[in-house]
Amino acid sequence: MPEHILFLTGKLAEKSLHKVLESMQPMTFSYDVRQLGVTVAALMTTDMIQRRLNTTYDANRIVIPGRCRGDIEALSAHLGAPVERGPEELKDLPSYFGVKTQRTALDRYDVQIFAEIVDAPNMHLDAILSQAERYRKDGANVIDLGCLPNTPFPLLERAVKMLKDMGFSVSIDSMVTEELLRGGHAGADFLLSLKEDTLWVADEVDSKPVLIPTEPADLASLFRAMDSMTRKGKPFIADPILDPIHAGFTDALLRYHRLRERYPNADILMGVGNLTELTHADTGGINALLMGIVSELRITHVLTTEVSEHCRKVVRETDLARRIMYAARASGTPPQHIDNGLMSLHERKPFPYDAKEVREFAQAVKDPNYRIQVTTEGVHIYNRDDLHSAADPFELYSTLDVEGDAGHAFYLGVELARAQVAWQLGKRYNQDEALNWGCAVEQSEEDLDIFTPPGPTFRHKNRM
Repeated sequence: MPEHILFLTGKLAEKSLHKVLESMQPMTFSYDVRQLGVTVAALMTTDMIQRRLNTTYDANRIVIPGRCRGDIEALSAHLGAPVERGPEELKDLPSYFGVKTQRTALDRYDVQIFAEIVDAPNMHLDAILSQAERYRKDGANVIDLGCLPNTPFPLLERAVKMLKDMGFSVSIDSMVTEELLRGGHAGADFLLSLKEDTLWVADEVDSKPVLIPTEPADLASLFRAMDSMTRKGKPFIADPILDPIHAGFTDALLRYHRLRERYPNADILMGVGNLTELTHADTGGINALLMGIVSELRITHVLTTEVSEHCRKVVRETDLARRIMYAARASGTPPQHIDNGLMSLHERKPFPYDAKEVREFAQAVKDPNYRIQVTTEGVHIYNRDDLHSAADPFELYSTLDVEGDAGHAFYLGVELARAQVAWQLGKRYNQDEALNWGCAVEQSEEDLDIFTPPGPTFRHKNRM
């Protein structure tokens, strides 16, 4: 027998709820919809439901509006059926059920992230360890110690040993063979990078080398180096070098393609920092595109950096992107509807309601507490007395009855500022909640807590 669900709602939302449920096909449950005589569903309370609902209609569970206040455990006990709060927005109901039954797992990937500490020679050991731990937390698999030209690195061996003792995989990134040898003898797992004329370093240490061409355009020299290592039976990773835009970027992509065609089983590394660091665009989109290329070409390693300030979340973005691309490739679909964490500036469906619906909500409100919503037309704030709309919150100040109530004025200022940003960028705005910036911002539960200013006039929510 399929599960039977009872949905409770208000007069305004009843028709919309039926339409949303009818659109959820194929459906794995049967349902009843009951409106309990209240105009706006979000104004329901569990006490009201207990008074007005006399039967569960044989439901296995009951879904009430997400903004409904009260003790749902007590209500469940009274009705003899489990009660749960649904999404705060009615139009999010399909996603609410999809999260429970169809959410794509992002626990798998097949690309290793090398995160470079670019100025390691100038850092103390504790600073190196601190940055390595942050990189590991954000998803890095290998900590790459970057050496600098004409800069001594007296702590190289100690840095490698410290990181290895703390459970890190370590690579040494240098064009100086002496530094590569020192790192290899100290126990580094990888060496970046060896050319055709420096392959002898790989004979001296156990570290796995990354091979590069003598010059970026000289792909033949990389092939010769790879063939030499293969004849010796030694493992390696190949890197044809990803050049920046307007410095050979397109040709570099073709080199990676030719390398994969010629060596279908080779381990390949792509250094993506030349794109993220040298392109002033938001890195989330750049990393999504690059990791899509990496996924198609089955590239097994990427090297990334967080030098420029606009690249401060690159490791975290790369980690999420590799997981999304793996899931998309495994399911044979484009990388959409999997996870929204790389959509920092925009959202798929930022405005769940239109201005007409907001006007209907406003007409149903019977108390003086302010509600704020955002549509394509701008920011709307309303209570029982009036509805005001504007693109600029400063235009709304004179309409708000908050004189002498500093806490309430501060609260509304914060919320209207959030609403304006959401309207400008096309982000989802939910009153009392921080805007969702995806993986670009690490939001704790405390960040999302509701701010409750003093004063008896404070009240502000209205959801379906």
